[in-house]
Amino acid sequence: MLVSEQKPMEEILRSLDGEKRIFLVGCKGCAEGCESGGEQQVIEMKQKLEEEGKTITGFSLIDMVCNESLTRMKLASHRQATDSADSLLVLTCGIGVQSTAAVVDKVVHPGCNTISSGGAHAEWKEAERCLECGDCILDYTGGICPIARCPKNLFHGPCGGSEGGKCEIHPDLPCAWHLIIERLSKLGRLDKLEAVVPPKDWSVSLTGGPPRPR
Repeated sequence: MLVSEQKPMEEILRSLDGEKRIFLVGCKGCAEGCESGGEQQVIEMKQKLEEEGKTITGFSLIDMVCNESLTRMKLASHRQATDSADSLLVLTCGIGVQSTAAVVDKVVHPGCNTISSGGAHAEWKEAERCLECGDCILDYTGGICPIARCPKNLFHGPCGGSEGGKCEIHPDLPCAWHLIIERLSKLGRLDKLEAVVPPKDWSVSLTGGPPRPR
């Protein structure tokens, strides 16, 4: 189980600045248990955003948002609502945000931070893609985490050592920043990389980077 808590409402509203139509995603798994993204929290978020003048095109509560196949199937049933939205706000752990970003061609905003629980894992079987840094920055990186997926934990852009879209340190791994730039280009949102992001508080984080291949 991954522990998450909602981001401050001020931060969520900043991330949604300039966007009118929002689709919400909640999780019946860990986020419901943490009271950060279950049904009650999704309904409350809907009301808060509507009070701020946003239009909620719909919402989906998924059993385990970190399960990419399940998330793909559930969101496919809301295709019209997601297509009409400017973006999706996902009230889950970082893995849930990333699995959502992997199945929709829309900007995906994290509505929660994932809190260190000493190394617990979620249900994404292919790789551990959230390292519980306590200050989710997926809003800036197209829903792809450079902390969990870059061995150098590079937070402000790629190094100069990758080649052909592959990692300098582990050539069998895709370069996280190559993936980020590709996705933001596809979404027409490379402007996100122009944001000045303040330094992270690493005291609340676990160590980053994908495990070394064996």
